[in-house]
Amino acid sequence: MLECKNITKRFGDFAALDNVSLQIPDGQIFGLLGPNGAGKTTMIRIINRITIPTEGRVFFDGKVVDDDFVRKIGYLPEERGLYKKMKVGEQMMYLARLKGLSKAEAEAQLRKWFVKFGIQSWWNKKVEELSKGMAQKVQFISTVVHKPKLLILDEPFSGFDPVNAQTIRNEILKLKDEGTTIILSTHNMESVEELCDNIALINKSRLVVTGATDDVREQYGSNQVELLYRGEMAKCEEVFSVALQEQLRDCSRAVLDIAEGLSMKDVLSSLAATDLEIISVRKMVPRMNDIFIKLVSESAQK
Repeated sequence: MLECKNITKRFGDFAALDNVSLQIPDGQIFGLLGPNGAGKTTMIRIINRITIPTEGRVFFDGKVVDDDFVRKIGYLPEERGLYKKMKVGEQMMYLARLKGLSKAEAEAQLRKWFVKFGIQSWWNKKVEELSKGMAQKVQFISTVVHKPKLLILDEPFSGFDPVNAQTIRNEILKLKDEGTTIILSTHNMESVEELCDNIALINKSRLVVTGATDDVREQYGSNQVELLYRGEMAKCEEVFSVALQEQLRDCSRAVLDIAEGLSMKDVLSSLAATDLEIISVRKMVPRMNDIFIKLVSESAQK
């Protein structure tokens, strides 16, 4: 759906992005990751046509993006901004009309969202009367009210308590189910684990890795197995090494590093030949947070 092809952005001698290419599939959630200053915000601003790349182009549905493309985007920036002296309903109507909705359409859609979030009583309040979390809800509504084909969310859970953060997560998943393509830029790796189908990691203006989330886990995560057992663990270094071993209440637990080129099947065959009483064996799923730290550290050393 969206392709960023060979994007470079220079500010004088400084390259904020250096030949970065992304392919963002239709109807999926795409995680745009990276440490502060990596170039994520610059890429988002280029997609939004807030700024123009020095080199490269952005395509939407196979066509080079133009100013009309912006109407198809919903953009929630990290730096929130609402007019504090305006009433909430008045401001939401204004923003919805800017996105091309008629007065009747805007009010109908906004009233629906206000009911969904349980904030009907806020319509005539001034923005300055709202808490940070309340203002976040209002800004999220303004981002999605026109049913954008592409939704760009920059740290959307910032300022929310766990309950309201989960409410927003649920709405993001519903929008995906309805066919919206979503770019999620966040430092919250738990959100990436829960929401993202694909990711791209940018560091120091360059693309470090991109692909399906599960494929990235498989390629860059540690190849480890958790074993619960009773008995004496024997060495089997040709198949695995013991990274961690601890005594639990009624059994022992070990984390095994599988030797390069071998699989879970090889570990099971090796364990079957021992006298251990095996309680459970499971492949440990690598955490995106650990992969993020590993890849950023490795790219910084290059």
